[in-house]
Amino acid sequence: MADLFAASRAANLARAAPLAARMRPRRLADYVGQGKVVGEGMLLRRLIEADRLGSVILYGPPGVGKTTLAEIVATETRRRFVELSATSSGVKELRDVLDAARRRLEDDGQRTCLFIDEIHRFNKSQQDVLLPDVESGVIALVGATTHNPFFALTSALVSRSRIFELEPLSADDVAEILRRALADREHGFGAEPIEMAPEALAFLVETSDGDARRALGGLEVGVLSTAERPLRFTLALARESVQRKAVAYDAGDTHYDCASALIKSIRGSDADAGLYWLARMLEGGEDVRFLARRLVILASEDVGNADPRALLLAVAAMQAVEFVGLPECQLALSQAVTYLALAAKSNACTTAIAAARSDVREQRVIPVPRHLQDKHYAGAKRLGHGQGYEYSHDAPDGIAAQDYLGVEKRYYEPTDRGHERELAERLAEIRRRLGSREA
Repeated sequence: MADLFAASRAANLARAAPLAARMRPRRLADYVGQGKVVGEGMLLRRLIEADRLGSVILYGPPGVGKTTLAEIVATETRRRFVELSATSSGVKELRDVLDAARRRLEDDGQRTCLFIDEIHRFNKSQQDVLLPDVESGVIALVGATTHNPFFALTSALVSRSRIFELEPLSADDVAEILRRALADREHGFGAEPIEMAPEALAFLVETSDGDARRALGGLEVGVLSTAERPLRFTLALARESVQRKAVAYDAGDTHYDCASALIKSIRGSDADAGLYWLARMLEGGEDVRFLARRLVILASEDVGNADPRALLLAVAAMQAVEFVGLPECQLALSQAVTYLALAAKSNACTTAIAAARSDVREQRVIPVPRHLQDKHYAGAKRLGHGQGYEYSHDAPDGIAAQDYLGVEKRYYEPTDRGHERELAERLAEIRRRLGSREA
């Protein structure tokens, strides 16, 4: 009687679960996507099939199948599946689970697959608790995280784990998952008279951004919120069901990756790509001050004297961000991104200061030549400071032919791009007047 009651409760819970949970595949053969990780001949698939799992960290964005894959691992390797969430579990709960796993192994020989969702939220002490049982094989640990494990997890746990990066699902993968949900009579909507318009399916796929949970959620909302049967699932219904698309963005990897893409696109003179990455960061809620700072840095680092106006415009955009704020300051940021992308590029100033600072750090410090030393204090004349200095404005063309360093060095080498072409010609003439500085 108790078994029947427990089975009835489990069935009720299963029916109440969201569509995304009901549609999780139970076998590796039914798993959709991630061919680079669990495709035929891939390492994780071989580990599962050989039952040599050990500790595994699944790293990737939401809705790409991390939890599903953990459950499949437990099923395929005939292990007891135990799930913990790092957001709500402490050391005590973790120790209880590990003790229970150890007893099962000792008493019945039953092995345990411990799945820890959001494992990056465990602190160092909690992660260290896992190490002995991971090393001894008491548990097969499967950790899921949306954060880069090489930054978010301790080096001790990373060194004992195999890291697998899961990518957003392809459009074809998401479409296949939606079709399965429409056809599955037991877990999906196969028993419902539903006609899915092709453009509605394409919309759900496009707005999911490779997140199967988001796509199935939109499908479920559309079906359950409409009473008419048979149901024609139109593009309008799909738009209502999804509402505003949520842009996946976090302060970790996504922040740094998008910032890197923005800078590299502008450096590569691709204004369109630069605008896209700017929009992606703005939609994700990025701090506009951070964006402005990065553009000011880029104006000197990658444009420099090839177009001196670039720094002026970038600084102006930074001031606009402070005075105007969102949403209007996006216009100043857009102007700065497009101008910087299309400006002539030079990193001559960047390499020049890097070389000069390297010499200061690594070579003997050059003393200030006596004629350049300060002479505006009592006693300077007696020490000979400033003697022999030639005032540049007294020279016919404003260039006094004297030594300003004491050794032969060249740091600034202008390119032949933009305004630096003119600067290169002037620099060559100045160096000729001052005397060769070839190192």
